[in-house]
Amino acid sequence: MFADSAKIFIKSGKGGDGHVSFRRELYVANGGPDGGDGGRGGDIIFEVEDGLNTLTDFRHVRKYIAESGEEGGKRRCHGADGKDLVIKVPEGTVIKEFESGKVIADMSGENRRETILKGGKGGLGNMHFATATMQVPKYAQPGQPAQELWVLLELKVIADVGLVGFPNVGKSTLLSRVSNARPKIANYHFTTLNPHLGVVDLGDGAGFVMADIPGLIEGASEGVGLGHSFLKHIERTKVLIHVVDAASTEGRDPVEDIRTINQELAAYNPELLTRPQVIAANKIDSIFSDGDTESPVERLRREFEPEGIRVFPISAVSGEGVKDLLYYVHSQLQNLDTKPIIFEKEYDISMKAAENLPYSVEKAEDGVYVVEGPKIEKMLGYTNLDSEKGFEFFQKFLKNTGILEDLEKAGIQEGDTVRMYGLEFDYYK
Repeated sequence: MFADSAKIFIKSGKGGDGHVSFRRELYVANGGPDGGDGGRGGDIIFEVEDGLNTLTDFRHVRKYIAESGEEGGKRRCHGADGKDLVIKVPEGTVIKEFESGKVIADMSGENRRETILKGGKGGLGNMHFATATMQVPKYAQPGQPAQELWVLLELKVIADVGLVGFPNVGKSTLLSRVSNARPKIANYHFTTLNPHLGVVDLGDGAGFVMADIPGLIEGASEGVGLGHSFLKHIERTKVLIHVVDAASTEGRDPVEDIRTINQELAAYNPELLTRPQVIAANKIDSIFSDGDTESPVERLRREFEPEGIRVFPISAVSGEGVKDLLYYVHSQLQNLDTKPIIFEKEYDISMKAAENLPYSVEKAEDGVYVVEGPKIEKMLGYTNLDSEKGFEFFQKFLKNTGILEDLEKAGIQEGDTVRMYGLEFDYYK
């Protein structure tokens, strides 16, 4: 079965310990310390592998651990570095921290390779600790610990256009007609259990990537059936084509189908409804009108075109009306950003590593409140306070770590100054 999500455990390598030893040679009395440094632990690196299109391999292997660095040796010998572990994933894989669901990295677009966990630094050997007063240091520095994390891998297809609709309305047939994709097609529900991608070539260099999103059902946004697995693939698409059975060959109401699917999209992610939508009224070759009732195509137009959603009558089997649909969709894409939709980073493993580090809050003689500690220094090192998003992240950090609460306990008032490693801020609630 197509695998588009997997939970795995990743762990970088521990840094090798520094070594304690002393020079021992014939005719050399009282040799000094010569313990070598430990090696660096291996990193955990994710890399896009062309040709991969599922996460099936991660169903069989769930733990990925890089090599630890070797301990330092005598005679100033440096321990060997641990080998990095490179994990190959398909393009479009989003790496999330499992517990919070926050994005660590999106392996899409230009991001082909990213280090997710850094290996621990090797410890210093005792040769580094000799001083005028301590000429025989009998200790060495231990290697830094490894980083570890449970992550969720989610594969979200990268396509400009997504075909959505209930099962058996002709999405796969349409995709196979207009592109190089060859999905399996049969006359029963849930034929498509994994997204298919096809490149639509309109000539003269014009074209786009289209994805057949597996058939949705009511309740998909709540995880009914395979709902969440399917809906995640719509998140990157820029234009949605609702494929409906205009002939109601299975007794379904095409207007009701579109309303239901939009409700599911809104429940899953309201932002999806802000994207351009088009209706492909399929199976017009099977419509039989007695002339007295409104045609289903006209009914769809009356219902949705006032909302700005164009309706195109097509037959995916014969190709009738398909070209007009494709050229219209292409014109819509020309007004949109050409870059693929990339999910922004929301989680930094160094934040987790800093959670248990100490910090101090004190009021200085000049009335300024001073906040210091490795936790603060680490956070300021990778946060861009000049950007609005970075400053918002900084404020959340102060709140979530309890620093704001500690400042209030220390008696801070509105308008007072807070100093952190050379940076000064005015405090306001």
